[in-house]
Amino acid sequence: MNKKIRKSDALEYHSKGKPGKIEVVPTKETKTQRDLSLAYSPGVAEPCREIEKNPENVYKYTAKGNLVAVISNGTAVLGLGDIGPLASKPVMEGKGLLFKIYADIDVFDIEINTKDTEEFIRTVKALEPTFGGINLEDIKAPECFEIEERLKKELNIPIMHDDQHGTAIISSAALLNALEIQHKDIRTAKIVVSGAGASAMACCKLYIRLGARYENFVMFDSKGAITKDRKDIDESKKKFATTRKIKSLEEAMKGADVFIGLSRGGIVNARMLKGMAKNPIVFALANPDPEIDFETAVKARPDVIMATGRSDYPNQVNNVLGFPYIFRGALDVRAKSINEDMKLAAVKALAELAKESVPDMVNMAYQEKNLSYGPGYIIPKPMDPRLLSRVSLAVAKAAVKSKVAQKQITDWKAYEEELINRKGSEDNILKVIFNKAKQYKQKVVFADAENFKTLKAAQIVKDEGIAIPILLGNLRRIKSIIKEHNLDLSGIEIIDPKADDLEAKRNAYGELLFKKRNRKGYNLYEAKKIMRERNYFGCMMAECGEADAVITGLTRKYPDTLRPVLEIIGVEDKVKKLAGMYVMLTKRGPICFADTTINEFPSAEDLVDITLLAAEHLKSLNVTPRVALLSYSNFGSSNLSEAKKMRDAVDLLHKKYPSLIVDGEVQGSVAFNSELLKENYPFSGLIQNNPNILIFPNLSAGNIAYHLMMELGNSEAIGPILLGLKKSVHVLQLGSSVRQIVNMVAIAAVDAYVKSKKQGRSNVVSLAHSKK
Repeated sequence: MNKKIRKSDALEYHSKGKPGKIEVVPTKETKTQRDLSLAYSPGVAEPCREIEKNPENVYKYTAKGNLVAVISNGTAVLGLGDIGPLASKPVMEGKGLLFKIYADIDVFDIEINTKDTEEFIRTVKALEPTFGGINLEDIKAPECFEIEERLKKELNIPIMHDDQHGTAIISSAALLNALEIQHKDIRTAKIVVSGAGASAMACCKLYIRLGARYENFVMFDSKGAITKDRKDIDESKKKFATTRKIKSLEEAMKGADVFIGLSRGGIVNARMLKGMAKNPIVFALANPDPEIDFETAVKARPDVIMATGRSDYPNQVNNVLGFPYIFRGALDVRAKSINEDMKLAAVKALAELAKESVPDMVNMAYQEKNLSYGPGYIIPKPMDPRLLSRVSLAVAKAAVKSKVAQKQITDWKAYEEELINRKGSEDNILKVIFNKAKQYKQKVVFADAENFKTLKAAQIVKDEGIAIPILLGNLRRIKSIIKEHNLDLSGIEIIDPKADDLEAKRNAYGELLFKKRNRKGYNLYEAKKIMRERNYFGCMMAECGEADAVITGLTRKYPDTLRPVLEIIGVEDKVKKLAGMYVMLTKRGPICFADTTINEFPSAEDLVDITLLAAEHLKSLNVTPRVALLSYSNFGSSNLSEAKKMRDAVDLLHKKYPSLIVDGEVQGSVAFNSELLKENYPFSGLIQNNPNILIFPNLSAGNIAYHLMMELGNSEAIGPILLGLKKSVHVLQLGSSVRQIVNMVAIAAVDAYVKSKKQGRSNVVSLAHSKK
C-alpha cells in the first residue's frame, strides 16, 4: 500500500458516515403528494406509454442516457486476483466514483456471482434496457475476450472492457508521441511485449491499427517467447508469433526500439536496456512494481523515454485518461457501440493534447514549474480539465462519422461548450488549494496540539506534504495521545510554551508584545506571563517569522481565540476591518459566504471592504470573482435601510472598481436564475456569470446561511477564513473535524505564501531589534 495511505485510514474512509462511496439522489421534486403522484403512480404511467410507443423516448423520460453499469465477477481485481464479486465491490464503487467526478456519468456497480461465461453473458444482456452503456471490469482472461465480443455483437449499447482497451488507448497515445520525439517510425519499430493477457493483446491490436507490423513484434507469455513452432497458443496469440528463434527476454530486447511491459515487476534489468537500440522507449506498466524501476532505467539509458503505471514517475499510463471521456462521448450521441474508430479518435486526441501548453493548475497539481511536451511529458496528466472536452468531443465525432451514433450533433462548438460547462474549472478548487500548498511548503503552527483531531490532522498534513507542522503543547501529553492512537508524527517539531528552557524566548516575545500593547492594558510582567499561552506563543512565532501560519481555535471560543491574533498580528495596511469567509463546496461549484464571523452590522463602506477582501482571496486561488450583494429586495424594489445599504455598496463598487463583476441588491434565488434575470433585469452583470461570492447584509444572515447550507444542503464548508490580517492566522470553529482542520491548514499555507509575496519580508519583526 502507498506509504501515505494507512490501512486504518482506508478502512475509516470507506466506513465513515454512509458506508461506501456512492448514493442515489433524486433529480426531481419529491416533497409533496402531487410530486410523488407524478414521480410514481399514477403520473409515471404517461412516460411509460410514450416509451412503449417510441423506445427512443426512454432517453427523454429516464436516466438511461447518462447511466453506465460497471460490471464484474471479481476474478481479476487490481493486484488482488480472484477475490470474488463481493470483495470486488469497493473497487467497482470506486470506478463509479471516477466516472462521476471526471465525466459526470451516473453509475450502478453490479457484481455478478458467476464464473460461467454463458451465465455472465445472459445476465448482462438482460440488463440492457436499464443502461446507456456497460463498462466490464476485472474479469480474467481468456473469458473476458469472449464476454466482450459476444456482448458487443448482441447488444445495441456501448460496451467496453476497460482493462483491455483503456490501457491500449492510453499507451497508444503515449507511444505515438514517444516515437515522434525519438524520431522513430511505428511501421519499422521493433517492439518487445512482456505479457499476453487481455490488456497486452488489446494494446498490440491497437498498435497494429496505428501502423505497427506483426512481423516486428516479439511477445512473451508466462511460458516464454510466442513463436510459430509453439503448439499451445490460441488464435489471438498466433497473429503475433515470431519466426525468430528467441529463447529469452534479454535476447529479444537486443536492438529493440520499444519495450512494453504488462506482466510483473523486476523482470528487466539495466543490462537488457543497454542492449536496446538508440533512443529506446520503455513502457513498464506492471503495478505496483514496474518491470524495471524508473531510476534504474534512466541511469542505464539516459536517452530512454520511460512510462509506468505509477503516479510518482513521469508519463503515468492511467486508464482514467480514457474511460470516463470515451463513455461521455459515446453516451452523448447514443452510440450503438464503442468501435475502433472511436478508440483511435481518443488516442489521437490524447496525443495532440500533450503537445499543447499546459494550464497552470495542472503544473501546480503535479508540483511542476512548466510541464511541456518532451521525454518527461508524452501524455496528459489525469487532472487536466481539458480532457473532458477534447477526448469526449473526438469520440462523439468519430461515432457520428462511423455511423454508430443514433443522435446527431450539428453544432459541435455548442457541444464543446456544454462539455466544458459540465465540469467547470472551479469544480477543482479544493485540488487547487492543496496543490498550491504542497508547492509552497509553509511552516504551520498547530496551537491546539493536545488533542487527537489536531494530531491526526497534523499526521495527514505531514504525509501528504501539505505543510510543515509545528505542534504546541505539553510534550508528555502529546506523546501520550500519539501512542494511544498509534499515530506517526516522527520528525515533527513539538514545542511546549511553558517549558523552563523556553523562558528566554517567552521573555523576548513578552517584551515585543509589551511594546505593541503598552498603554493598552498590559504591563511588562503580564506580557511575559501570557506567552505561556499557546495562542499567544503561536501568533508571536508567526509575527517573528519563525512560522508562516497558525491554526488555532479548536478547543476555545472564537472571540477568546481571536483576541491574541488582533493584539499581536493586526490587520493589513489600508484594511479597516477584518472579515470572515466560508467557502461552500456546492453542486454549483464553490461559493464564498462573507461576512460570517466578524462584523455584526456592516455599513455600506464596510461591505465594500468585505467584498474586496473576499474577491482578492478568490483571485489567489485562480478563480475569477463574481459577486452578488444579497438582500430581501431586487435592484431598488425596497427603500428600507437594509436594502438601501446593499444598493449603496454596489454603487460604490461599480464606480471605484468597474472591472469587478458585482451586482445587487438581489435576492439569493434571483442571483442564480439567469433566465429570470434576463427577462426582468437585463442590465444585470450576473446574467452570464452566476455569482461565486455572496455578501450578506449582516453577521446573522451570513452565519445562519452557511450553517443551513452545510447541514441541509449537504455542502462541505471550508473555513472560517480570516480576511485582512497581516499574517496567515486562522481560527477554527469549535469542534472542527479532522478533514476541516486539514482543509484549513491548506488554506493557511496558501494564504501565508500569498501574503509573504505581497508584503515581502518587511513585516517580519526582529526580536533582536525589538529589545533595543
